[in-house]
Amino acid sequence: MKRTTLSLIAAATALAAVTGFAALTAPDGDAAAGAKAPTRLPVERSSLLCPAPSSSEVAETVYTSYTPAGTTGSGAAQGADGKAGADKAADKAELLPSTVALVATDPKKAADAAKKPAPAKPTVTLTKTGTPVVASANGGAAPALVGSATGTLAPGWTTQQTTVVPAGGSRGLLGTACAAPDTDFWFPAASTAKTRQDYVHLTNPDDTAAVADIELYGPGGKLKSQLTEGIAVPARSSVPVLLSTLTAEPPAADVTVHVTTRTGRVGAVVRVADDKIGSDWLPASADPTATAVLPGIPADATGVRLVAYAPGEDDAELKIQFVGASGTIVPAAGESLTVKSGMTAALDLPNLTHACRGGLLLTPADPKRATPVVAALRLVRGAAGKQETAFVQATGPLAARGTAADNRAAGSTLLLTAPGETAQVKVTASAGSGGGATVSKTVTVKGRTTMSFVPPVPSGLKGSYALTIEPVSGGPVHAARMLALPKDGIPMFTVQTIADDRGTVEVPAARQDLTVLDD
Repeated sequence: MKRTTLSLIAAATALAAVTGFAALTAPDGDAAAGAKAPTRLPVERSSLLCPAPSSSEVAETVYTSYTPAGTTGSGAAQGADGKAGADKAADKAELLPSTVALVATDPKKAADAAKKPAPAKPTVTLTKTGTPVVASANGGAAPALVGSATGTLAPGWTTQQTTVVPAGGSRGLLGTACAAPDTDFWFPAASTAKTRQDYVHLTNPDDTAAVADIELYGPGGKLKSQLTEGIAVPARSSVPVLLSTLTAEPPAADVTVHVTTRTGRVGAVVRVADDKIGSDWLPASADPTATAVLPGIPADATGVRLVAYAPGEDDAELKIQFVGASGTIVPAAGESLTVKSGMTAALDLPNLTHACRGGLLLTPADPKRATPVVAALRLVRGAAGKQETAFVQATGPLAARGTAADNRAAGSTLLLTAPGETAQVKVTASAGSGGGATVSKTVTVKGRTTMSFVPPVPSGLKGSYALTIEPVSGGPVHAARMLALPKDGIPMFTVQTIADDRGTVEVPAARQDLTVLDD
C-alpha cells in the first residue's frame, strides 16, 4: 500500500488567496475541536470590468486605477514548509479593450463589429500601490475593458470610469466604479419608458463564452419578454442590450432588471439616458436584504424617487427613514412603501432633504416580517431645462476598507451614514496621479446620522487622487462619494457608493495533513 500526503494548509491557502473562498472539513470531531481560528490573508488576484462608456462622439472618458498601499499579497501561496507553492509572477494590474463590442439585438451590426481588429495595447496599466494611474478615451467607439490585478496590486484594486457628455440625448456626467464579474445582478430603477434609453451592458472577462438571461419586472409583475433567454456573450467581449426592445408590453416608468448567467460569469451595469434630465450609470443593488441603506443623497436634490422590488414569495412593508446630519426622521411625504411579491414599487419623496445631505434607511415595518428587498434611488438636481440625474443603489457597510478613485481638487463630497451606533472612520487621500503627498484624518460619525464633508486633499496635488475609507471603531458605516462637475449651467453630478473592497479573505487553519491511501 502506497501513502501520499497532501498539505491541507498549502491547498487551503492557495484556494482562498486566489478565489476568495476556502472550505475545510476535519476528518473527525477531535480535529475540529482542536483547529485554530481562521486567519486573514490578502487576495492574490482581482478582476474588474468597465462597460463601454458612451455612444456619443463628443464623450470624454477618464479611467482612474488605484490599489491602496498597506495590504500586500505574498505573490504565491505558502506551503507547510514555508516555501512558495508556485513561482512568483510579476505584479501587475491591467485593463485591456474587450475583443469586440456587440449589439445583441442587431445581428448585422454584431457581424460588422466582429470584423474590426481589437486594439492591442492596454488602456490602463498600474505598476505600484499608493498612487493612481489615469488614462483617457474619447468618442463613441471606446470599448468595454476587461482586466485583472495580481500580487501586491490585487488587494483593494479599484478603477473609476468617469465620462462627460456635454450635449445630445445622452448628455450628462456618467460615473461608475468598474465591477467584479458575477452570476446574479438586480437593477431596480431601470425603465422602458419612451423618454428613456436604458441599456444593460454584459461583459465577459473569460476566455470561454458566457450565457446570460434577463428578466424584467414592472409594477404589475413579470413582463412578457422576448430575446431575453440564452443571450450569448462571447469570450472577452461586451454585449449592450436595449431594455425596451425586450418586451412588447406598454412602456413602464419603473422596472427591475434581473440578470443571471447559465454558463460563465459577466459584469453587468445599466446605462440610463433620459431626454430631459441627462444620463448616468445604474449599478447593481446589494443582494436582497430586509434592511437596506442607500447613502449619498445631495442636499439640493430636487427629485428623489425610491424604487424597490421583493424577489421572494412574501410582500414587504418598508418603513422609510431619512438619515440626515442631525438625526433620523420619517419623511412626511412617504412614511412607508408596500412592495408586493414579484412586483416593482416606486415612491416619489419630494422635499426629502430640507437642504441636508443624507441617506435613506429602509427597515421592515413589522420586525417579525422581515422580507428581503432590493432598492435604488433616482436623484435629480437642477430646475427644468437644466437638470441632471444620478442613481444610488442599496449598499452594504464597510467591513475593513473601501476606495473611491477619481477625486478632483474641487467637486468631491464624501457622505458617511451610520444607521446605528456612533462610529469612527479613517479617511485617507492618496498621492495625486501627477504628484502630491498623501494625507489622512479620522472623523466621528454620530449614530443615526450622516456626516458629509469635503474630503482631505493631498498637499501639492497634481492630477486626481483616490480616497480610502477604513472603519476604526463603533457601529456600521455606509459610504458614498459625490462628484460634481457643473457645465453650462447644468449641475452635472454622479454618485458612487463605496463597497468593501474585500482585499483580504479568511483562510481556515488545518491541524493535520490529509492522507490519501492508494492501493
